[in-house]
Amino acid sequence: MLKGGDPAPAVTARNQHGETVSLDFDDPTVVFFYPKDFTGGCTIEATEFQAALPEFREVGIGVYGVSMDGVESHAEFADEEGIIFDLLADPDGDLADAFGLATDDGHTDRRTFVVADGEVVAVYDPELDDPSGHAREVLRDTRNEFVRGG
Repeated sequence: MLKGGDPAPAVTARNQHGETVSLDFDDPTVVFFYPKDFTGGCTIEATEFQAALPEFREVGIGVYGVSMDGVESHAEFADEEGIIFDLLADPDGDLADAFGLATDDGHTDRRTFVVADGEVVAVYDPELDDPSGHAREVLRDTRNEFVRGG
């Protein structure tokens, strides 16, 4: 698994709208991997990142969710939960592999990476079953790291 200081991988995937998204990781970016759409912990995590999205955007930090679900599942999940940031489909596990995550049983562990200036800045290992508060923790830390006066 990638750790702080490692170079950021090249990332290209389709989002919930079927659009191809390529990330260069020059600007501060949060990439959170979650096991599966429509599951309890994953819904908590995604909706909490959505609730905090205006604050992330206000300070110039991008947010992306990734799971091994396909575009159609992501589209339904985003629609049902009101998620407007990109959910990247990784059905073959290519993105997970690029970040050094296992893809056993068709899903990844819950991990969050903060990437900026082409390298991994931080890695989080939130609770699998109940990641409540994780999005706020990442917001607080990234604001402190990248915004003067955080």
